[in-house]
Amino acid sequence: MLNLFSFLIFIPLQILLLPLGLVGVVLVAYKQMVVSNRLGSSQTAIEVLNGRWTMHVFDIRLDDAGEKLARALPNTSTAGLWLVLFPLWLKYKISGRYFAYPKLPKEAEETVVDLIIARTIYIDRIIDRLVGDAEQFVVLGAGYDTRAYGALKSRGVSFFEVDQIETQSLKIKWLGKANIAAGHVKFVSVNFTEDTLFDELKSSGYDAAKKTVFLWEGVTLYLSEYDVRKMFREIGMCAIPGSSIVADIYADRFVQLGKSKAGKKTLEFTDEGLNFGLPFDTGYESVLNSFIASENLNVGETHFMGRANKKGPFAVVSEFTV
Repeated sequence: MLNLFSFLIFIPLQILLLPLGLVGVVLVAYKQMVVSNRLGSSQTAIEVLNGRWTMHVFDIRLDDAGEKLARALPNTSTAGLWLVLFPLWLKYKISGRYFAYPKLPKEAEETVVDLIIARTIYIDRIIDRLVGDAEQFVVLGAGYDTRAYGALKSRGVSFFEVDQIETQSLKIKWLGKANIAAGHVKFVSVNFTEDTLFDELKSSGYDAAKKTVFLWEGVTLYLSEYDVRKMFREIGMCAIPGSSIVADIYADRFVQLGKSKAGKKTLEFTDEGLNFGLPFDTGYESVLNSFIASENLNVGETHFMGRANKKGPFAVVSEFTV
């Protein structure tokens, strides 16, 4: 009954607020692309934060720090997001059910629209299992990730966030403006194609003798295969056995979407572009295992997103152990 009532409210409200919703779309896009470009920051990092903000306000995944940071940052607009999502949010609050977006996808049936939500849920699941046995947590290409400022903060690990200096400097500034305590996090500025990761980490207090969880989320697809292999190889050689990498790797066909005329133009606006993927169309488990084994790592818990599709999964979230 409540679900029917929620539709009776949602449909006319959605029609009535459609012009404001379009304003919201333009506002969010402008902030994400134009303002990020002006600041020299990643627009895709903002896209992830917007997804996390949405998960928070729809009670899918509580993230107080992410919600505060999104409100503070100059290159996104939570007001714009509300203009777009308010009718869906009200429907959810009335009925307790998700409709259209956001939603909790069924494993194996995920679509590209579900990417940020599904990826976040699977990575959280793996991290929650691993972090109790680790002493250090390193976020590679951290962007605006806020895991270090939430529930993980009480798990007794040392936190390191690694990223390019432009995005990291902006994040540090606006963490302060959002009143998010960050004194427990060591920030390490690295150019992934030029610097040696572990030299930079060690200079910031990283202890190579301690078991570590490395989170590498939403990064591999922007790098060359050489740089992806270099990172896996360096962690495998320098981290203590028993350490783990939690990462996502994408299918070739997904990467090609970003190389289409429209996708390429959008990403190049902030000097980003998709590059690396694996051929997941057939034998995707063997493809992943062979690639990881070639860098002397082992595959652990794995979630192939969209694997029910006849074209195969479009991405995988996995644990790789040293």
